[in-house]
Amino acid sequence: MPKKRSIKRKFISILIPVLNDKNGLKKTLKSIFNQSFTDYEVIVIDGKSGDGTLSVIKSFRKKIKIFLSETDKGIYDAINKGIKLSTGKYINIINANDTYFNKNSLETAKKFLIKNNYDFLFGAVLKKKVYYKYEPEKMRWSFNFYPAHSGGFFVKKKIHNEIGLYNLKYPCSSDYDFFWRMIKSQKYKGGQTSKYDIISKFEGGGFSSKYSFFEHVLEETLIRINNKQNKIFVLILFFLRCIRHFSKI
Repeated sequence: MPKKRSIKRKFISILIPVLNDKNGLKKTLKSIFNQSFTDYEVIVIDGKSGDGTLSVIKSFRKKIKIFLSETDKGIYDAINKGIKLSTGKYINIINANDTYFNKNSLETAKKFLIKNNYDFLFGAVLKKKVYYKYEPEKMRWSFNFYPAHSGGFFVKKKIHNEIGLYNLKYPCSSDYDFFWRMIKSQKYKGGQTSKYDIISKFEGGGFSSKYSFFEHVLEETLIRINNKQNKIFVLILFFLRCIRHFSKI
């Protein structure tokens, strides 16, 4: 019998969670398909949209490897479904309405990953300013130890296989919990791009904006405690962060 031809695994699985954002999804897909780097697969996970999002998906259907449209338990449930369906070596999540910074963004990420043999990469992200500092040494005493947006984050799928998916009991900060588990394990090699190697643009108004500052910081505090950080120290950090936030209002 002839041997079956093996199908080459894609380098990156790009996951796009979306719910009722047809214009944002169209913008994101155009940004992906404009990339100079093409060794990727695109997976769209739709939460049963009713605004015409499906028609946008169908218009790009030949370029989208997998799309799923069904109700879910929130954005992290949708992302977990996408991770399970993915076959790429690395996973990158870019939300509908966000885009890559320029046509060479994925090529830039690939070069950092290969050159440094990284298991994960925090790429610089443009919000109102550029976020780029990944500082794991701050992990135990600061809330801000990574550039906070998924569009610039690349992680080997094997890490999800080993430490798990996103925890659905944290509806607004499950990524924070995943980063904690990943970095705390000290099993994986990771780093950042430079300030000038911007990977993605965050447009704002995403799912996390529906949660208040207090909801975010409370959930992140619980994540620290559940990941075995000293409770008294974490509570001190919690109150200091609240004081700093409300003093600016």
